Amino acid sequence: MAPLTYLCTLPLPDSWFAELASRLPHVDIHRVEAGAPVDPELLARVDLLHTSAWFPAASLVPALRCVQLDTSGVDHVRVTDLWGTGIPIATLGGIAPVPMAEYAMMSILQLAHRGPLIAQYVEQRQWPSNAERLERLTPYPLPGSTVTIVGYGRIGREISRLATAFGMHVIGVSRSGAPAASDHKFDTGRLAHGEDRAEIVGRDGLTDALRRADFVVVVVPLTAETAGLIGPAELDLLKPGAFLVNIARGGIVDEAAALERLRDGRIGGIAVDVFDEEPLPADSVWWTEPGVVMTPHVAGLAPQYHAQTLDLVVENLRRLEDGRPLLNEVDRDAGY
Repeated sequence: MAPLTYLCTLPLPDSWFAELASRLPHVDIHRVEAGAPVDPELLARVDLLHTSAWFPAASLVPALRCVQLDTSGVDHVRVTDLWGTGIPIATLGGIAPVPMAEYAMMSILQLAHRGPLIAQYVEQRQWPSNAERLERLTPYPLPGSTVTIVGYGRIGREISRLATAFGMHVIGVSRSGAPAASDHKFDTGRLAHGEDRAEIVGRDGLTDALRRADFVVVVVPLTAETAGLIGPAELDLLKPGAFLVNIARGGIVDEAAALERLRDGRIGGIAVDVFDEEPLPADSVWWTEPGVVMTPHVAGLAPQYHAQTLDLVVENLRRLEDGRPLLNEVDRDAGY
């Protein structure tokens, strides 16, 4: 049988490809810059395409057996004709849950400890009076509070583990109403395992879960089903002063509605890492809006990205050779 042909369009270091070759010396390894011309004969025999956002027409890759994404989300793939084929698509899922959960917990702590308001005092070089500190800067208590995690997969479960350690009650909202299956999922070995003490509900439990929340963390993938999921009606379910953390994708939370409710005090604070338009325009109000903790889509950056990505690619190349199910294969019906 001919060796597998692997084509990568990502700017990975030379050492990464050297290690790939040492682990799988029989694989025919090629690399190109995304968007650069590719020899049609090479494209015609590629078995696994490792890419982020460069997708050739399906007719140009007749031998393609797998697309290995460098992203966890697949909303950008659905607009290509590869989505309509039977070619398996595998995501980068399993690499980012730990840093994303840490980011979510950092955001919860920043909001609970009045971080945005404190930042205003610091920027203005203003030392608050004792009365101001007591009235405006006393932290929101985490023990006994409820965090509703909208999207209860690997990231949601890791957020739950951290939140539980702070004494918070967790409500996990999942599509199925049950924890996501771990079969054929990439696991770095650092994720939480064992008993899950969260209260888990299905999509039909979202309304009640939002009503009960002191904190809401949005971490669902962007699909046709989740676009606009947290709109004006859902935001109005939140108790006065509840906090919102969005680390999912732009298009899931209604930005204008969230800002309106922040400004009139119905929402106590917002932490947001993803936006409808990215890069965020320089004149966007999100840069300077009081009550907001904002970052430029960094929640999913993984410290061991290169090593973990290599492990995933090697495993999926081996599975492709053996005819076994791929890790992180996308369910096209679910959209992720």
